Amino acid sequence: MIAFLIHIVLHLLLPLVIARLFFSDRWKRAWLIMLATMLVDLDHLAADPIFDPERCSVGFHLLHSWPAVGVYVAALFVPWVRLIGAGLVVHMGLDGLDCL
Repeated sequence: MIAFLIHIVLHLLLPLVIARLFFSDRWKRAWLIMLATMLVDLDHLAADPIFDPERCSVGFHLLHSWPAVGVYVAALFVPWVRLIGAGLVVHMGLDGLDCL
């Protein structure tokens, strides 16, 4: 349970740190956009069971698939979707830590 709580806190704090470091002039907006990318977890609703603490999300769920991760990384290079890409890449990285 403690690992799950740490995971959730990191999903909130790491985007905040990135927003403050790289988007300091508009950090609140950047943080909110990156937080909104947590909606990517809606793909968990298609899984059975919806939540399995032992399951590696990356590579299992549709929006956590490796092709999707490639799209998220590519979004980092497109200025008008860079924040979305950053939020999604951070999200996949944190979810990937659960796979170790």
